[in-house]
Amino acid sequence: MTELVIRALTPSDAHLFDSLPDLLGVGRALARATHRPDWKRVALRDGVVVARAAWWGGPDDETPVNINWFDFADGEEEAGTELLRTSPFQVEYELILPAGWREDPAALAAGEARIRAATAAGMKVLVERYQYRWTPECGLPERPRRLEFRPEPDDAVIFGVLRRVHSSTLDAHALDAIAEAGVDKAAQEELDFFHWCPSPREWWQLAYAPDGELVGIHVPARNPSGPCVGFIGVVPEQRGRGYAYDLLVECTHFLAERGAEFIAGATDQGNFPMAANFAKAGHPIVHERIHFLPGSQH
Repeated sequence: MTELVIRALTPSDAHLFDSLPDLLGVGRALARATHRPDWKRVALRDGVVVARAAWWGGPDDETPVNINWFDFADGEEEAGTELLRTSPFQVEYELILPAGWREDPAALAAGEARIRAATAAGMKVLVERYQYRWTPECGLPERPRRLEFRPEPDDAVIFGVLRRVHSSTLDAHALDAIAEAGVDKAAQEELDFFHWCPSPREWWQLAYAPDGELVGIHVPARNPSGPCVGFIGVVPEQRGRGYAYDLLVECTHFLAERGAEFIAGATDQGNFPMAANFAKAGHPIVHERIHFLPGSQH
């Protein structure tokens, strides 16, 4: 077998990225995402692309946030592994898969091959998540009207609420941050994400019960790909009353009232209560994603 050449692309040869078939429909899933040519890397054998990867980030980011497109030709799993292993960007990998992919033999084979390649490159599975996409055709869920929603301009107050939410959490990313450096790190990562989103700061809202007690927080947002449910969180002492559903419904209405043609959302597959809330609120699952941590983070 001839020698493998791995390199980044340039604007003049960015078309090479499209020379492999997209078996899992990743391109359709990322139709609104922009990948810079220099954040795309390919493995070539005899000038033919046998593996490819694309890293993604915001328009002002100096380094990518994650890798969300990675695949390889039949028989080139090792080339895919080498492409990941030699990348200068050691960030999280989001493997995008069709909903119910384990029930489809072709999707199952393709997904398992990518899992093997990523694992061989030193990555470790963190969590599997459901990806949702609400559109106006789904209909707007009726507001329960149990809570009062107020904007909160003070980041210190928001940080304190996030600490309370993450003091007891099912979220795998938050738990990973807590294991590394405590609950402050988990709260700060959320706050940093809110600020990274290009949506208005005044969209962040706290929710209060009729007695004035804090219930939680919801953050309607826009990331670089469009409108999304940025965050839903209920403080521990208010759980068990179904308030996360109220927050999700308000978030959905908030974005729809501002012209959202779709709303992206996600939750860990193991977070059964939140998955049930998305289903109840009329947010259908459109993809599944497996999140891997790079070798430097485990």
